[in-house]
Amino acid sequence: MVDVPRQTTVAEHPARRPAVIAGASAGIGAEIARTLGLGGYPVALGARRVERCEEVASEIRAGGGEAFVAALDVADTASVHAFAKAVTERFGEIDIVVANAGIMPAGSIVESDPDEFAESLNINAVGVQRLVHAFLPPMMARRRGDLVIISSEVVQQPRPYVGAYVAGKWAVEGLALTLQMELEGSGVRVSIVRPGPTTSDIAAGWDMDNAMKALKAGKKFGSLRHFNSLPASAIAHTVAHVVGAPRGTHIALSYVAPQAPIDEVTT
Repeated sequence: MVDVPRQTTVAEHPARRPAVIAGASAGIGAEIARTLGLGGYPVALGARRVERCEEVASEIRAGGGEAFVAALDVADTASVHAFAKAVTERFGEIDIVVANAGIMPAGSIVESDPDEFAESLNINAVGVQRLVHAFLPPMMARRRGDLVIISSEVVQQPRPYVGAYVAGKWAVEGLALTLQMELEGSGVRVSIVRPGPTTSDIAAGWDMDNAMKALKAGKKFGSLRHFNSLPASAIAHTVAHVVGAPRGTHIALSYVAPQAPIDEVTT
């Protein structure tokens, strides 16, 4: 007789699942907030540009959703904990955290100012750990919750002239993979969503010289096979799919890439 291990029953998600979106003022973060907020999740939007978050929150409320806005700077530990306190007082237990805040400065690694390079890592990588420190202990105590970390395809295909961004995303995926091991059996799911090229304003501050260098280098090293890009909504729908997965299911990594242009059929 072979002993079959007894499976532990996995509880369903609660009916109400408040969600926090860090970096929700524009682009991917704003679209995640809209998608979750209009999909029945109470959403808390956090970013430094509070007025932009309020615009998104107003759209969500106009569509019948529930949205709350508070200032958030993931580079500042005190700001992260103040934000966590504010959203918990507003919504109660937070069941979903989406770590999306990030910056992508342009420039070569050799010429980058070390302090600016360090600040990019502080936002893109250490900022995620600050969110983890503030939000995950209550999730672990409740034995459930979702942390979704927005990464980038530069983890598998680095790009020249955005070295600080590449280093930050490599660091944050290492953090996520380690967290997945540390939290195994806790009931808390840590998921990576890795977008390919996506239309957003993350590179809005680049000058034309740096933009052209990056484009030429992308072609040279094969990191830019075509010019199609994803709408931010594609990443938002992926996040909704990840957090909406039934309890007992863990979507650990989702890589979302734009489909290449359809080749013309020639005869």
